[in-house]
Amino acid sequence: MPSFAHLKERLDRYEKLMRLDKPIGILLLLWPTLWAVWIAADGKPHWMVVWIFILGTVLMRSAGCVINDYADRDFDPHVERTKARPLAAGTVTSREAFILCGFLVVCAFLLILPLLTPLLFGLAVAAVFLAASYPFTKRFFALPQAYLGVAFGFGIPMAFAAILGRIPEIAWWLLAANIFWALAYDTEYALVDRDDDIRIGIRTSALTFGRFDIAAIMLCYGATLVLLAWVGWQLGFGWPYALGLAAAAAIAGYHYTLIRERDRMRCFKAFLHNNWFGAAVFAGIALDYLLRSLKA
Repeated sequence: MPSFAHLKERLDRYEKLMRLDKPIGILLLLWPTLWAVWIAADGKPHWMVVWIFILGTVLMRSAGCVINDYADRDFDPHVERTKARPLAAGTVTSREAFILCGFLVVCAFLLILPLLTPLLFGLAVAAVFLAASYPFTKRFFALPQAYLGVAFGFGIPMAFAAILGRIPEIAWWLLAANIFWALAYDTEYALVDRDDDIRIGIRTSALTFGRFDIAAIMLCYGATLVLLAWVGWQLGFGWPYALGLAAAAAIAGYHYTLIRERDRMRCFKAFLHNNWFGAAVFAGIALDYLLRSLKA
């Protein structure tokens, strides 16, 4: 029978495999989901719906990390930043990873049962497919970060489906904004591994954009903000939302100062800082609805 110390060691390895010790991925997945939850619920989401989507985000991001590391298990040992990951280092087996991923997906499905409709079920299946297939797009797709944007933003149509029972046009505009945002922040992330990715043959937007990588990142931030401004105009948002977008624009401008020299650690700092970009947009949405309710 395994000792407590042995069990704790295994759980620590699973935690690292799910990257629960690095919550930035959860936050980048959570913010656009919360944008959609607040908009779909007209600023008054039920607490249970909010918690279902928060916990679902944690579970699906964790499952996505397990799938990603399984897909990259032959590449990660050759990349400085990823060589110590559990699958790459051989401290967790592929079989354990499969079981863990299956457990996480089942838990996520059980979580949405109170909200389940045929539409939401179909979207949930699509979300699992996107999470499972994303890591493999890095073998052949020139812009896998765009595919990541769809996967990371799929909580948007799911939120509308769960709350409204349909997916209005505004949801797809939000998803488009998230795709450009993911292109921006994940290209910053890809700049960190550029040299290793060239050596092992992984496709990333940082390589596809070439010497125009910094310009492309800033154009993606710009496209994100334009699309979010369009969403706000369509919904009749006022100055609180505009203030949130202005803060997000300032954050994007700060990121330019970090990435313009392509220093690896400063690029990674910019990637991590995107949490505040998403938070600024959410704060604008939440404050706009709050002031509306106070005036009503």
